[in-house]
Amino acid sequence: CKRNCGRKWPRFLSPFGRETGLYQRLLRRNQLAFLSKEANFHIPIFGRIIRRCCFMAIDREDARKALVTVNQSIDLLQNDTVSIAVYPEGTRSKQGVLLPFHNSVFRIPQRAGVPLVVLTMQGTEKIHTNFPWRASTVRVRICEVIPPEEMAGRHTSEIGNRVRATMLDSLEEENAWQENNLIQDIPMRKAE
Repeated sequence: CKRNCGRKWPRFLSPFGRETGLYQRLLRRNQLAFLSKEANFHIPIFGRIIRRCCFMAIDREDARKALVTVNQSIDLLQNDTVSIAVYPEGTRSKQGVLLPFHNSVFRIPQRAGVPLVVLTMQGTEKIHTNFPWRASTVRVRICEVIPPEEMAGRHTSEIGNRVRATMLDSLEEENAWQENNLIQDIPMRKAE
């Protein structure tokens, strides 16, 4: 993906001993941050965790506060501090369908001049019901990498329509593949 995205994937390391500080610096430089609604930061324990993981609160009610978060995101991307992930729907779909997008989030990669990586995930809804007794199959699919040049000068709704069409095609292919291959969660083995 470095060739397509122009950046490295985060490194997953198991640090110990004296190298811990070095590994933390490497991870910090290649970290993934998310935009999340303000209410998530007020959830006990969870709110503290996401704040430490470089999640950024976006205020859906106050456009000025939201703009501050958008500008911070742009600065972080331009300084190559983190990669930023955004769920353009702004919420979870309990029925497993793609909901309407908040197209304004596409201003972030457009103004930062960075590639937009479009991906889909399936199977995450089963994690909380299966954990810790059963494994869950989660499929992540990188659908498209949109270069900054293709976003320049376009309205965010055009970018959103392209992303949505790409995601819908991917989800349709994935659903057809699952039906043909009957993917099911495989229970974890008990220790003997």
